[in-house]
Amino acid sequence: MPMDEIVVPVGSDADVMLARQKARGLAKPLRFSSSELTVIATAISEIARNIVSYAGSGTIALQLVERGKTRGLTVVARDQGPGIADLVRVMEDGYSTSGGLGLGLPGSKRLMDEFDIVSTPGKGTTIVMTKWER
Repeated sequence: MPMDEIVVPVGSDADVMLARQKARGLAKPLRFSSSELTVIATAISEIARNIVSYAGSGTIALQLVERGKTRGLTVVARDQGPGIADLVRVMEDGYSTSGGLGLGLPGSKRLMDEFDIVSTPGKGTTIVMTKWER
């Protein structure tokens, strides 16, 4: 069944919070526990903060999805920022180009059930991640 997509423009910390809230609202009818909703919100925060920090602006698209009888929430983060030159390195725990803890991308990958990242230096980054109902 085709479902509506919610797109949240991201360019500030307030937008990061809005993306979290929209995801919680959209995922509410699914069989996610409150802790799973927190996990989804945390992964979105990490990815959206990266958009603000590294690209300046981008979008977070949220969509309910189905695979057979299982439902989930897919999050697509897109930006036209500088891109990531070394995807393997950036997915290592502890690697940071900003002096942070380096847990954002690898942490988000661990929190979600599916995670894919495509980045082209000079063109931007797209991350697709999905959390499925248990």
